[in-house]
Amino acid sequence: MLIRYKKAFEKIAMGLLSFMPSEKDLKKLQQTMKQYETEEDWQLFLWKEEDIIGLMGVLFVSDEIIEIQHISVNPSFRYQGIGKKMVKAFREMFVDKNVRANDNTVAFIDKCSVEDKEMEKGNE
Repeated sequence: MLIRYKKAFEKIAMGLLSFMPSEKDLKKLQQTMKQYETEEDWQLFLWKEEDIIGLMGVLFVSDEIIEIQHISVNPSFRYQGIGKKMVKAFREMFVDKNVRANDNTVAFIDKCSVEDKEMEKGNE
């Protein structure tokens, strides 16, 4: 289930965010977290099953466009479709918006889109 970030989840969110290649440096990671906590257009969402195991950070670019800035899954839960579930749940939350990737997330988001299209063809 996709939930909105709260300050109480800061440590787990930082841990998940640190798996992003662009967030390896502690100062950069702290700046990114501050941006999500203080800027209204930057929002974090967490994927919770029994525990929080995934994170997705987005930027509300305009009234029509939302850009996925970060997407990360706990390494113990990778290759189980969690990232894809997060993207799907997010798109369902914001069905009236154009959800797109940035340079850091484009490869993963494109992969999710291709797999979705292949599944749709299989259901026809």
